[in-house]
Amino acid sequence: MSQLKVHNSYTRQKEIFTPLTPGHVGMYVCGPTVSGESHLGHARPFITFDFIYRYLLHLGYKVRYVRNITDAGHFEEEGREAEDKIAKKAAIEKLEPMELVQKYTNLFHWAMHRFNNLEPSIEPTATGHIVEQIGMIETIIREGYAYEINGSVYFDVKKYAAHYPYGKLSGRVLDDLLETTRDLDGQEEKHNRQDFALWKAAPPEHIMRWQSPWGQGFPGWHIECSAMSTKYLGEQFDIHGGGMDLQFPHHESEIAQSTICNKHIPARYWLHNNMITLNGRKMGKSYGNQIRLTEMFSGTHPLLTQAYSPMTIRFFILQTHYRSTLDFSNEALQAAEKGLKRLWEAYDLLKKLVADEAALQAAGAATGETPGNGSPATAADPVLDDSIRKLLLELDEFMNDDFNTAKVLANIFELVPVVNSLKGGQIRREALSPDTLQLMKRYFDDYLEKILGLKGESMGDDHKLTGVMDLLIDIRKDARSRKDYATSDKIRNQLLGLGIVLKDEKDGGVSFTFA
Repeated sequence: MSQLKVHNSYTRQKEIFTPLTPGHVGMYVCGPTVSGESHLGHARPFITFDFIYRYLLHLGYKVRYVRNITDAGHFEEEGREAEDKIAKKAAIEKLEPMELVQKYTNLFHWAMHRFNNLEPSIEPTATGHIVEQIGMIETIIREGYAYEINGSVYFDVKKYAAHYPYGKLSGRVLDDLLETTRDLDGQEEKHNRQDFALWKAAPPEHIMRWQSPWGQGFPGWHIECSAMSTKYLGEQFDIHGGGMDLQFPHHESEIAQSTICNKHIPARYWLHNNMITLNGRKMGKSYGNQIRLTEMFSGTHPLLTQAYSPMTIRFFILQTHYRSTLDFSNEALQAAEKGLKRLWEAYDLLKKLVADEAALQAAGAATGETPGNGSPATAADPVLDDSIRKLLLELDEFMNDDFNTAKVLANIFELVPVVNSLKGGQIRREALSPDTLQLMKRYFDDYLEKILGLKGESMGDDHKLTGVMDLLIDIRKDARSRKDYATSDKIRNQLLGLGIVLKDEKDGGVSFTFA
């Protein structure tokens, strides 16, 4: 079996994966900012690093997987003025900031569970690590790479770049940043336009604030991850993951902060998944083209022609290599839905064939006969056996080649006609040796369920849910037409208690979302 190779964004090449501590892996992945509901674009990194986590476990590593929750506002260095996104959204929804945080954290966990993602080993929150963030900022100031102005603290990028390779991860050239950095709130305070905030002084209207040596304020975006990854994985760890859009400025800034505090780059391997696009443009809240996950599951977004189950979405993402762009379309998702159905039907058939084979072997042992042996007519076909084994063994090669799930699924689909033909009689059962049949089932078990994280029992559940909801909406509509408002309100209120919100549209229709 070949060694695992990963594409390291920092060196821009594939490298043999060698953990710092043999048998152990430390992996940090940037988690969600819980100021709103996750959308389809967010699904890709969390599904990607779930199957990477699963594969590392499959290889026998003991993995500490840390994925944070950003709940302390979200200071963005590029594209908009500094703002507390969580406090702003809380005001809109008439909630306390931490009430909003809890609401969207719960919704995020609910979606991850539906995608069958494993829970991380540790899920720290930014608000729970203010002390650690302040400590790192104090260290950076002592080392001479940060400065305080009017209660805010900024990282001195120009000084750092004079001694360290700033921009290596993202490929940005420091001089170019002078031309591309936009005018932002507090820009006039900085020594250089490309400097980024480690700590921001809180204006009077800023709700989420903490006491610091520089006065009341809140942390910058980047320092949160540096503090949490250092605390739970040490000064240097194995893998840092996230979406490609985080390379700059977030991960570039993390590298700079951690390098000053800990004297070396925080992670040895930087892995980044590519984006999900819509008509060639990145899907994201800032572009206004996102489709929320609840809308994906219920089919209520205008761009959707139907509801899509979490497993269909997971399968859709797995069909493309994680570093390749993935363009959304209803046609692609419908093809994924059909493909997954065909694959799972073959998998169920394979399990039945193996069970039948075991029963035959048991019966033969009881009578002293060995089924399938004794004459050339019933001997296994060595060409078929070898071709199947080759396809199966290649699965390990593909996953070891930078987690190529696209090639893994392509090989598995080549085996689907074999399974169907064995069941249908086009291929004699005896043509496949019992050992190869068992090997095929083991690989299907390992890859489909344990590594790729697919599951069959929820297939169609979302369509059933949509059907049930349509029925309840019709019953409520009938009740309202009869002026039976007690029944109408009972349906709405009990669904709300289950976390399902009914919304009466202007055109007379009714939609539902998950609270």
